[in-house]
Amino acid sequence: MVKRSKELSVKLEPNLKGGKDTVRIVNILESAELYGTGRLFGVSIIPPGGSIGKHTHAGDFETYYILKGRARVNDNGTTVELGPGDMTQCAEGCFHAIENIGDTDLEYLAVILYTKK
Repeated sequence: MVKRSKELSVKLEPNLKGGKDTVRIVNILESAELYGTGRLFGVSIIPPGGSIGKHTHAGDFETYYILKGRARVNDNGTTVELGPGDMTQCAEGCFHAIENIGDTDLEYLAVILYTKK
């Protein structure tokens, strides 16, 4: 499969999980293209001052890999700042939130995969 950038779907998520502003999600793979292994493989883009609110993962886990910008992440109660090349993972049963603390868009690869027990 090959997809050109203009073929990728973009979803706008205002106030995602109670966060601020609108998050753009560029879906690299659609749900059906993950073959039952997960529900998100894409690039999330948060404008300056925007955020995704605190939420808990149940039945899945999420990994962020920062591509551009500066982020403040609540990692299950621990606050850390991340930049390009940094990653964070929220395990099943844990919670996280992310905020753009820079003056440019925060862009990161987001992957949500299902846990198997």
